[in-house]
Amino acid sequence: MSASQTRTLDEWLAYQERVNVRSIELGLDRVRAVWQRMGARAPARRVITVGGTNGKGSTVAMLEAMLSAAGKRVGCYTSPHLLHYRERVRIDGADADDGLLIASFERIEAARGDIPLTYFEFGTLAALDLFARADLDVAVLEVGLGGRLDAVNIVDADVAIITTVDLDHMDWLGPDRDTIGAEKAGIARADRPAIVGELDPPAGLTNALDGIKARTQRAGADFVVERLATGWRWRHRDGTSLSLPDPALSAPVQYANAAATIAALHALSAIDASLADIDLGAAAAVGLRRVRVAARLQSLGGDPALVVDVAHNPQAARALAEWLDSQPRGRVHAVYGALSDKDVGGVIRALGARIDDWHLAGLERDTPRGLPAQVLAEQLKLALPQARYDVHANVSAALAAARATAKPGELVLAFGSFFVAAATLAESSE
Repeated sequence: MSASQTRTLDEWLAYQERVNVRSIELGLDRVRAVWQRMGARAPARRVITVGGTNGKGSTVAMLEAMLSAAGKRVGCYTSPHLLHYRERVRIDGADADDGLLIASFERIEAARGDIPLTYFEFGTLAALDLFARADLDVAVLEVGLGGRLDAVNIVDADVAIITTVDLDHMDWLGPDRDTIGAEKAGIARADRPAIVGELDPPAGLTNALDGIKARTQRAGADFVVERLATGWRWRHRDGTSLSLPDPALSAPVQYANAAATIAALHALSAIDASLADIDLGAAAAVGLRRVRVAARLQSLGGDPALVVDVAHNPQAARALAEWLDSQPRGRVHAVYGALSDKDVGGVIRALGARIDDWHLAGLERDTPRGLPAQVLAEQLKLALPQARYDVHANVSAALAAARATAKPGELVLAFGSFFVAAATLAESSE
């Protein structure tokens, strides 16, 4: 047995972080070359790729729930994970186990030769490899960063979804929504459906989709959401109309994610006879009731209530603010931590006075990109000079302080980086 075959999953992941000195290296040549050496087998009979600034995880979860309700065998690739790496690869409703992932990493290692892959590229190839072996009807692939040069884009998707476009990862994707939108458009393909989920997309996105010659369908024009006294209605320009229950995911923005999800399945059924027999209305209704996704306004119970969310950029914070405005609540005690490449001031301003007490958590011990709590405090004082806050070395300490301060009927809201969400979920499961 070779040395590589004796590695545990954790050892494989540590090894992958050393193979390429760059943690992020956008571009398709290296990962495509390894994929081709592995046979470049189709991951499923049909592929849906999901890109965008926010809403990707929820959209993937809705696609999985609706397709599963229709009796289809589905694989989902998402990132990052919260508690376990195997969350990233789901096959027919279950996380891939360690043995499957290790076997795939061994195949990738044998194929790559001297090609340096990043941690994310290893994971993407493993997902494609395992999906290709799983006899899937549909593979749903979440884009990691941007779109055009993200490793996921080595696969030609049958349908692409771009959920939203906003300012995030600007060092990699560009300084404005137009430039970022053009990058995200790169997951679309000529003469294949591209679903745009937001009502006011940047011209850079729509122009790039036109340049690709994608068959673009836009929210608010080609399909619309009509809120009703009970539930809501999805309507398409072709006359299709579905009356649906409210999504189990509670944020108001989830109606837009659900609408884009249904538009993608509607488009896919029109190009694949094996999917044309889906009762879209029934599958969507069941999927909307069943859908669950961790750390998207996830309630962890208790009194005071504890809710965890991965809102980590201004657009996501605005959606979080909209949710807070829709909730009857007492004081809100925030546990907030962030990474150095995030617009901390923009997040704070988006939430504003809705937060009564800020418990700032340092993340520098979790990741080299993590901000110390004192840096967050300086940003908070600039954005909200009157804000009440305290600083803590880590999420655990900030969460303990928030829970000690909050009274029954009030809310503890843990949000920001995935590191905040992961630590909160881990503590709550103990």
